[in-house]
Amino acid sequence: MFKNLLRKVIPDRNKRQIGKLESVVAEVGALEAEYERLTDDDMAELTDTWRQEIRDAVQDLGERATELEEQLHSGADDPQRLRNELEDVRKRTRAAEEAVMASILPRAYALVREAGKRAVGQRIFDVQVMGGIVLHQGRIAEMKTGEGKTITATMPLYLNGLTGRGAHLITPNDYLAKVGAQWMGPLYHLLGLQVGVIQNAAADRSMGSFVFDLDYQADDDRYQHLRPVERAQAYAADITYGTNNEFGFDYLRDNMVVDLRQRVQRGLYYAIVDEVDNILIDEARTPLIISGEAQESAQYYQMFSRLVPGFRGERDYVVDE
Repeated sequence: MFKNLLRKVIPDRNKRQIGKLESVVAEVGALEAEYERLTDDDMAELTDTWRQEIRDAVQDLGERATELEEQLHSGADDPQRLRNELEDVRKRTRAAEEAVMASILPRAYALVREAGKRAVGQRIFDVQVMGGIVLHQGRIAEMKTGEGKTITATMPLYLNGLTGRGAHLITPNDYLAKVGAQWMGPLYHLLGLQVGVIQNAAADRSMGSFVFDLDYQADDDRYQHLRPVERAQAYAADITYGTNNEFGFDYLRDNMVVDLRQRVQRGLYYAIVDEVDNILIDEARTPLIISGEAQESAQYYQMFSRLVPGFRGERDYVVDE
């Protein structure tokens, strides 16, 4: 009896969460008629306006982060203090970006809904808008096949792509990554964002990477509108589609380069993982390993064994506990 009374007086947590989401969905819906009157140029201008709003919010913090990084690289006397301050600046930068994104979310999602109607002939439904909000919050949205996962992801990908720091869509296989970018590419193109695609290229990382280009005509119809580029350029796009294995192996390879300019990835910022249970649980049981023939000479081990005892903590290395 008392339990039933409490349920009536105090709504459960799930209902409260749904209620919050529904209020945002209503804001998005209220903008639909207004955004239908926008021209294509107006839509691209809104993207530029929001991008600039985010840049302005973090400009001072970005300049401070650059100063701290330069001091660290120049061998400052108190590196740990600089690292702590740099970490704090990065957290404040992220918070400032998230505050701007929260303020523009209803407008951004309404704009993507309109772009979907014009570019790919699909109107995003309210339940998909709700899913897009959940994905932006970094939570799991369970959607069955056929319920529109691909177009649902366009909203949070667009919103986070406005930061210019890279938004990733991680899929289980190359086909889904390629087709997802080709299918939704016109939508992003209309809004002024660039889309990259990374594919399995075996040992040659200069192959298997593309950017969506509406004017590019490929000889192979399977790669229509996908212009081949260097892998780093695909990662430099506002939004990048790829598989968990390719993102993972590129990360490992970047940690093996002898020159930082050879890295293809940039800082990791935001990602949506398709079939998250499969990728983060089932496939995660198999580690990603890069192996090769041992080529190091024994003389290097002897040389390093003489050098290491002379290293000093904080000056030459940092212990990560």
